[in-house]
Amino acid sequence: MKIKSFFIITIVLFSIWILLNNSLDPVLLIIGAGVSILIALLFCTKCSVFSQIKLSPKSLFFSIAYIFVFIIELIKSNLDVAYRVISPKLPINPGIVKVKTVLNTEIGLMILANSITLTPGTLSVDIRDEFIYVHWIDVEGKDIDTATDAIVKKFEKYLKEIYG
Repeated sequence: MKIKSFFIITIVLFSIWILLNNSLDPVLLIIGAGVSILIALLFCTKCSVFSQIKLSPKSLFFSIAYIFVFIIELIKSNLDVAYRVISPKLPINPGIVKVKTVLNTEIGLMILANSITLTPGTLSVDIRDEFIYVHWIDVEGKDIDTATDAIVKKFEKYLKEIYG
């Protein structure tokens, strides 16, 4: 087990514990820390994906910025899909497009694919090498560069700094 992965998983589990308990009672904090450590020890024997996370002030800053960018893109996508649904003409042109990514870590690709899927109007279908196949509600162009600029570029800049 990698110490970095163990540390990250323990911190994430402990944070979830605090949020779920909604209390900073010392007894609950001690129990939460113990449970978090125990779960990380039991289930994280091969958690190599978390060792790819960069732990630095720069990556923390980009993580916070990424959350804001993601929320803005989520709102824009929701409004776009809502407009398409209530529009009498139903302006859609669905299709599967191939987008290229510069990310090369498993966790970076996973978070990018999940971010694409979570924004309405797009759905990650498959990941092959440096390409992600995306079902898109309104295909603007079949070429890789157009699709990459429209779907991936807004997330990639931040994820590259966080995950490499």
